[in-house]
Amino acid sequence: MFPARVVAPVLVAALSCACTVAPSQAEVALPQRVLLVDGEPAVPANAPELLAELHRRYADHDDGAPADYIPELAQVPADLFGIAIVGVDGTVVKIGDCDRGFTIQSVSKPFVLGLALGDKGREYIVSKVGVEPTGQPFNSMLPSELTRDRTQNPVVNAGAIATTSFIEGDSPSERFERVEDMFARLAGRPIELDAAVYESEMATNWRNMSIAWLLKNYGQLEGEVDDAVERYTRACSLSVSAESLAVMGATLAHGGVNPMTGDAIYEPGQVRDMLSVMAMAGMYDFSGEWMFRVGLPAKSGVGGGIVAVVPGRFAVATFAPRLDERGNSIRGQRVIEDLSAAWGLHLMGVERPAP
Repeated sequence: MFPARVVAPVLVAALSCACTVAPSQAEVALPQRVLLVDGEPAVPANAPELLAELHRRYADHDDGAPADYIPELAQVPADLFGIAIVGVDGTVVKIGDCDRGFTIQSVSKPFVLGLALGDKGREYIVSKVGVEPTGQPFNSMLPSELTRDRTQNPVVNAGAIATTSFIEGDSPSERFERVEDMFARLAGRPIELDAAVYESEMATNWRNMSIAWLLKNYGQLEGEVDDAVERYTRACSLSVSAESLAVMGATLAHGGVNPMTGDAIYEPGQVRDMLSVMAMAGMYDFSGEWMFRVGLPAKSGVGGGIVAVVPGRFAVATFAPRLDERGNSIRGQRVIEDLSAAWGLHLMGVERPAP
């Protein structure tokens, strides 16, 4: 076990290695220099063995089902399963269906929040969107009806649609191009729209349209309702993989700098705010118990993805389309909870000093 606290990193030389092994084992790629944090590798040395064990442990679990309220998502093979870890030094460990594309869905929300924080500033986001956990399903409008200031948070649908409307640009296409470019920089590669999922979502998007009109009525949405919902849906319909999602998470673990490309995408203060919201509300209405049990900022999406961040060390991303009743990937939750327990990752964990 290693402690979750972040200390000054030290770099040590290492051999460069990239090897593909049998499907029952994890693939590993090491950078030219491996990062040591408090004397330990940023990504624990036993990561390949542990990921292989967890993949075997949960590969046959068949509880839950893919999301069906978006018709196209119901067509995704239910038993796809991938786990990927990317370290702040560029170490990559992965196993299973880590290169299979899936739509990012709600995992996009904290990253779009980061862009909006840069455009509008944190006080504007707090006043217009809020940062409080709702305890309600992700597509509920009830908190906005019950709270005095009508706010929710940026990682439920209402807050994310509002946040999307704040992205600056001279036209709708320019505003979305900024989002698309941000995701390409986060992944270190071009990101494509899954047109079939996008069209499926837009054809059944009445609830989000209703939410957006209420936000407009409350003065919490900028610009046109149709434009905000369309750009929000496009962002949710971008295709990622478990590995690229882990790179995005590792960018947050690395203070906003992509560890694979060196591209500085967010300021450290923006990352702090993004991770704070993920810690409080990133796992829908399971967020409190998630933080209690797992202790890591994370974000899930109904496409089957989850990304969790260990600040200063690495990110882990999972892809498994079988969801629980809240919309969180069942296998993904179990994998990350087991990793947190095995490696002592809980951010609130404190080791008792030696007598």
